[in-house]
Amino acid sequence: MQQILFYFLIAFLVSAGTIRLLLPLAQRWNWVDHPNHRKNHDAPTPVIGGLGVFVGIAVPVFLANGLNNYAVGWFCGALLLVIVGLIDDRIDVRWYIRLAVQIVAALCLIYIADTRAAHLGPLFGLPDIETGWLSVPLSIIAIVGLINALNMADGIDGLVGSLVVASMLMFISAGMYAGLPEITFRLTWVIGAVVGFLWFNLRFGKQTRARVFLGDTGSALLGYTIAYIAFRLTQSPVHPISPILAPYFIAIPVIDCLVLMLRRWRNGQSPVHADRNHIHHLLLDAGFSVTQTVRFLVLLSFLIGLAAAAWLSLDFLYEKAVLLINFILMTLIWYALSADRERIVAKLSRIHGFMYGKSS
Repeated sequence: MQQILFYFLIAFLVSAGTIRLLLPLAQRWNWVDHPNHRKNHDAPTPVIGGLGVFVGIAVPVFLANGLNNYAVGWFCGALLLVIVGLIDDRIDVRWYIRLAVQIVAALCLIYIADTRAAHLGPLFGLPDIETGWLSVPLSIIAIVGLINALNMADGIDGLVGSLVVASMLMFISAGMYAGLPEITFRLTWVIGAVVGFLWFNLRFGKQTRARVFLGDTGSALLGYTIAYIAFRLTQSPVHPISPILAPYFIAIPVIDCLVLMLRRWRNGQSPVHADRNHIHHLLLDAGFSVTQTVRFLVLLSFLIGLAAAAWLSLDFLYEKAVLLINFILMTLIWYALSADRERIVAKLSRIHGFMYGKSS
């Protein structure tokens, strides 16, 4: 327990300290995000949060692991994403360059850290399904998908950081239940680094707006890191944690990303076309404040993840297949519900009224 607390505090202090040191430099170097019609902030805001999170995770990783293949594989891919993210936060980098870098980062996990989607687990009554040569393309799709899902969810103060902390807590709970303490206690490093960032990003007390943003650097890094963690916990030789749980533990960004990309493609738009149709935008338009939106989505994230874990623990026939089908159904249902923007905003407004009262 003392070791867990020690590394958590190192991650927190390094992350928060790095951000605090970089704050005055960010303005001088113009590493700031400027307001526009799609964004919810009204003042230029430094985008150095991701760099703080990166250093906050990297320091305890190397202190505890040294230069083993897991640490080096994660670090090489993360460093690539951070460098390109910092450039992208300063000057827009073409989407295909970002995609190419994300693929290279995924390959670092696959070939250096030897971490990939090699097993899908038993489904539909079949024994464990091994992916064989498909493990590489499937892993790339999963890693790149999570990177972009977190990037797309990074739209309001505190949201992505809070969802990542919720995801880590669920992964820790599943890992401890499965008897993997050596891997799971290290997830507290990620929590410590993200909490160090949230200290500057969440709205609380007299801090009425974020002082820093993650930027593309941080959202890409966190999506990449969650993918790495999911693979490590579900792809061990005995893979005691079912792979089907992983998407449930980060369901909100994944479902939101899938639905929006599908809708944009069907409308003849680029899948990366920016708009105000994300779930957090809909909640804001329905009357939720920024803080209420973060709390609502974090609570919903916990409910989805814990419900899936509880269902799996019941050990029903084909319970993993049911979870797979259910995740697809949840995505399709949200696609249908959010197709009529005015109607879904009205429904969410009624939920807001029920939760907070008409006068909120």
